[in-house]
Amino acid sequence: MSSTPGTPGLPGATTGLGRASALLASGTFVSRILGFVKAIVVTATIGQTGSAAADAFGVANQLPNNIYALVAGGVLSAVLVPQIVRAGLHEDGGQKFINRVLTLGLVIFIGVAAVATVAAPLLVGLYAQQAPASGGRGFSPEAFALATAFAYWCLPQVLFYALYSLLGEVLNARGLFGPFTWAPVLNNVVAIGGLVAFMLMFGGAAQNHSAEVWDAGKIALLAGSATLGVAAQALILGAFWRRIGLRYRPEFRWRGVGLGRTGKAAGWVFAMILVTQSAGIVQTNVASLASSHGASVFTVQNAWLVFMLPHSIAAVSIATPYFTRMAGHATRGDLAAVRADLSSSLRAIGMIIVFSAVALIVLAYPFSRFFEPEFVHVEAMANVIMAYLAGLVPFSILFVLQRAFYALEDTRTPFFVTCFQAALFVVGAVLCTGLPVEWIGVGIATVTTLAGTAQTLLAFFLLRRRLKGIDGRRILLRLAQYLGCALVAGLAGLLVVWALGGYVSGGFALDSRLSAGLTMVVGGLGMAAVYFALLLLIRNPELASTARLLLERFRRSR
Repeated sequence: MSSTPGTPGLPGATTGLGRASALLASGTFVSRILGFVKAIVVTATIGQTGSAAADAFGVANQLPNNIYALVAGGVLSAVLVPQIVRAGLHEDGGQKFINRVLTLGLVIFIGVAAVATVAAPLLVGLYAQQAPASGGRGFSPEAFALATAFAYWCLPQVLFYALYSLLGEVLNARGLFGPFTWAPVLNNVVAIGGLVAFMLMFGGAAQNHSAEVWDAGKIALLAGSATLGVAAQALILGAFWRRIGLRYRPEFRWRGVGLGRTGKAAGWVFAMILVTQSAGIVQTNVASLASSHGASVFTVQNAWLVFMLPHSIAAVSIATPYFTRMAGHATRGDLAAVRADLSSSLRAIGMIIVFSAVALIVLAYPFSRFFEPEFVHVEAMANVIMAYLAGLVPFSILFVLQRAFYALEDTRTPFFVTCFQAALFVVGAVLCTGLPVEWIGVGIATVTTLAGTAQTLLAFFLLRRRLKGIDGRRILLRLAQYLGCALVAGLAGLLVVWALGGYVSGGFALDSRLSAGLTMVVGGLGMAAVYFALLLLIRNPELASTARLLLERFRRSR
C-alpha cells in the first residue's frame, strides 16, 4: 500500500488507509448488525438465561471456534501477513509461497476437523461441567447429551473457519480488504434463514428451552444451518482470488519458500493461543455451573457479542490496514514510521471506543431487552455486559499493541504477556465458583476486565521499550480528553434512559423490543451529539481529520 500522504482521514494515515478502514467498518457494521439479529432470533428460538438448550448449543457452537483458534487462529493474522508482504518481493510475487501455505493449511485442517468431530463427546466434557446424578450445579445428563449431539454437527466448521482465514489474510495482505469483512454477512443471512425455518417448523423458546424435547430433526436443522453459514462465508472468498493476481494450484512441496521461518514465528503464537484457550476452558466450565439457573454459557457469550460490537467496527477496521502498513515499515527497519502509525491508530480508535464503552454501559438494560423478555433475565445479562464494558478500552488498545509486536515479527513477547493475563484470569475465575449462581457470569466478566487491563499495561510498557518510545503522553492525553467528554455525554444519556424507565421492571424502555430500540436511539443519539459537540468545542484534531475524510469521500461520490 502506498505511503504517499493523501487526504488525512485518520491522523498520520493515507487516503488509502482511510478508504480501507471505511470499507472494513461498513462491512463489519452490517455483519455485526446481522449477527445481533441472528443472536436475537436464536434466543427467541431456544431461550437464553435459564435455558438448558441454549447453554448446550452455546458450548457446541463455540467448540469449532476454540479448536480453530487453538490450532492456528492467531498464527494466520500474526504471522502470515508479514510473511506474505515479504513474499510479494519474490520474482513470482509470492505465488508459490501462498499456494504452498494454502495447500498445507487445507491438509492440516481437514484432518483436524475430522478428528475433532469424532472426539465430540470428549470435547464437550472438557468444556462443560456435568451436574452430579443427585442434582446440583452444572449441565444435566440430558443437556450434556444435547450439547454432544449439537457438537457433531458444528465441529466441521473448523475447516471452514480455517479456509476463511487463510483466503482472507492473503486478500488483506494484498490490499483487498472488502471481501474478508463482508463475507460474514452471507454467513449470518444463511444462519438466520435456518433459524426462521426452525421456528416455523418447531416453534420458539417456550417449546424448545428444555433439553428433553429435542430430536434428531431439530438438532440437524439448528446446528446444520449454523455450519452451512460458516461454509458459505469461507467459500465466497474464492471468487475474489483472481482480483489480486493469483491463481491457486495445489502445491505439496513445502520446502524452500520460507515456511520454516513462518513456523518458527508461529510457534510462539501457537503457545499463546494454547494459554488463552486453556483459560477459556476454565471460563466455560465455571460459567456452566450456572446453567438452567442464571447467566451461564450462552448469556455470557451474547454479552461478549455486545462488548465486541464497537471493537469490531472501530478497532479492527482501523487497525487492520494499519497493521499491513506497519509490517511494511518494520520490514524496512523504519521504527519511526511504526511508532507514528501506532500512535495514529490508537488515537483514532480511542475516539470511538471510549465513547462506545460509556454509551453502552448506559444502554445495557435496554440492549439486554432485545435478548430477554423478563426483567430478572434482562438485569442478569445487563450486569454481565457492564462488567465486560469496563475493560473495552484496554482490550482495544491491546489489540493494536499486539499487532505492533507482530509487525516487528516478535511473537515471543505477546506470549509471555498473555501468560501473565491468563494466570490472573484463572485465579479469578476459580474464585468465582464460590459465588451464588446468579453472580457467576458477572464475576467472570469482572475478572476478564481486571486481567485484561493488567495485560494491556504490561504490553504498553514492553512495546515502548522495544520501539524506544511510543508517543505515550499524547496518546494518554487524547484518551483523557475522550473520557471526560464521554462521561458528560454518558450522564446526559443516563438521565434520558432513567426518565424512560430503562432501569426498572415495567418501565417503558423495557416494555418491548420496540420501546427498548426507541430508548436506545434517543439515548444513543443524544449522547453522541453531546460527545462530538464537546470534541468539536475543544478542537480535537482526530475529529477534524475524520470529518475532512468523510467530506472528501462525499464529494468524490457525487
